[in-house]
Amino acid sequence: MLVLARQKNEAIMIGNDIEIKIIEIKGGNVRIGISAPSDIPVHRKEIFQEILNENISASRSEIPDDIKITDKKQKSSMDNL
Repeated sequence: MLVLARQKNEAIMIGNDIEIKIIEIKGGNVRIGISAPSDIPVHRKEIFQEILNENISASRSEIPDDIKITDKKQKSSMDNL
């Protein structure tokens, strides 16, 4: 892990197009601003972990009946080829 010291209004660049800027330091809190291309998702770590958990949960859930029916129709179509 790279550890850098920054003061208010100073920034860190990641690559050519991601900027992390220190906006405010107050007590034990640091407010940061992040500029990144729109195709790069930016989340707080706890939100990112929730997204991962939801994706894992969704991948383990049972396939809905309407999708199963579609799959049967597709299988039947493929059998006729």
